[in-house]
Amino acid sequence: MSPGIKDVAERAGVSIGTVSNVLNHPERVSEHTRSAVLSAISALGFVRNSSAAQLRAGTSRSLGLIVLDLANPFFHDVARGVEAVADELGYAVVLCNSDEQAARENRYLQVLEEQRIRGVLITPIEVSSQRLDAMRRRGTPAVLVDRHDPRVNCCSVAVDDVAGGELAGAHLLAGGHERILYVSGPLVLSQCADRLAGLRQAVATAGGDPERVIEVVEASALNARSGYDAAIRRFTEGTTTTAAFCANDLLALGVLRGAVSTGRRVPEDIAIVGYDDIEFAADAAVPLTSVRQPTQQIGRAAAQLLVEECDQPDTHAHQQVVFKPELVVRESTEGRP
Repeated sequence: MSPGIKDVAERAGVSIGTVSNVLNHPERVSEHTRSAVLSAISALGFVRNSSAAQLRAGTSRSLGLIVLDLANPFFHDVARGVEAVADELGYAVVLCNSDEQAARENRYLQVLEEQRIRGVLITPIEVSSQRLDAMRRRGTPAVLVDRHDPRVNCCSVAVDDVAGGELAGAHLLAGGHERILYVSGPLVLSQCADRLAGLRQAVATAGGDPERVIEVVEASALNARSGYDAAIRRFTEGTTTTAAFCANDLLALGVLRGAVSTGRRVPEDIAIVGYDDIEFAADAAVPLTSVRQPTQQIGRAAAQLLVEECDQPDTHAHQQVVFKPELVVRESTEGRP
C-alpha cells in the first residue's frame, strides 16, 4: 500500500496539517520543519494525490481532447499544439479518440465530466451534440476544434474549408480538367461538406456546371484504405474523370495507390489533390499537392481559448477563430500534358 500523508507526518514528527502546508504553502513552514518533512517524503517514496486535492477544491488541472481519428497525422499535430500550451500553463492533457463513432464520443464526454475535467477540446462528429451541450450547461467549458458554426454558443477554432475546397478546385480547373472526382469522407462531417461546397463554388466561378463537372464518392471513413477502395471502384467502372480532389491526405494517398495499381499515371492520367498537407504528403511516391492547414496553430489557439475561459470565466468572451488555408503544389498535379 502506498504511504499516505499520515505516514509522512508520523515519520517527520509533525502534524498532518504541517505536511499539508509543506506541500501546498511551504512559505508558512520553517526551513527546519520543511527539511524534516521533505526527508520523510523522500524516505517513504510518498507521492501526493493531486487529483483528490483538486476535487476537494472543485478544480482540476487537466484538459480533455477528443479527436476524430488518432491514426490521422493531422490530429497528432493539433494535439502537439494543445500540449505545448497546456504545458506552458501548468495543465495536463487527457487524449481520447472517438474513431468517428458517436457512441464513443458521448462515452468520453461522460467520463471526462465525471472526472471533473477542467474543460474539453473536441472535434465533434456533429457540431450540434446534445451530450456536449448538456455538459456545457452544467458548467464544463468546451472549445470546438476544426469546426466552425456561428450558431453554437462557445469558442471554436477552424480553417475556412470552403475556401480550401475552392483553392483545390480552381487549381485543377486551371490545369484543364473538365471532370473532377471528389472523394469524401462521410458528408455528415462538416469539413467534408464544406470542402465540397468550395469545389462547387470554384466550378461555378469558372462558368461550369458543378453537377456535370463533379462526381462525388462518399467513402465510409477518412483513411487511406477507404480512399483506395473508392479509387478501385471508380477506376474499374471506367470513370471519365481526369482529376481527384480528396477530403484529406489519407484519402488522397489511398487514391494514389489505387490509381497506380490500375495502371494509371499520376498526374498524366489522373491528377490528385489532398487536404491537410500532413508530413507524408511530400514524401509520397508521387509527392502530393495538398491544401495546407496550420495544424499546430489550431491546437495552440484552441487550448489558449479554453484555458482563458476556465481561468477567467467572468471576463471571457467567446471567439470563432478561422484560419486561412493555402495550396501547396507538388508533382501529383504538375507536368500533365
